[in-house]
Amino acid sequence: MADTTDTDATIASLKREIAELSGLSLATGVILTQLLQKIVSREMSPQNAATQIVTNAREAIEGFTSQVEVDPVMKNRALDAVKQYEDQIRAVLPI
Repeated sequence: MADTTDTDATIASLKREIAELSGLSLATGVILTQLLQKIVSREMSPQNAATQIVTNAREAIEGFTSQVEVDPVMKNRALDAVKQYEDQIRAVLPI
């Protein structure tokens, strides 16, 4: 029988790690979005620049996931994140 104290400590440790990684991911996403918004807003054609960035990102994800065996959940989340960034970038661009 497993020691419940060790199991509880391990679970608590994993929860802390998940919280830390989630905070890091959030900060990275916010900074990345702000940088991308700034970059594309300086382009002559900001909508086209945004399209090129997200198209390249999708192609990179597809390329990486076709070369290496990955969990489909990871791939889907990555593609969803690209869509999320695209929406956030386009939200500040002129139409």
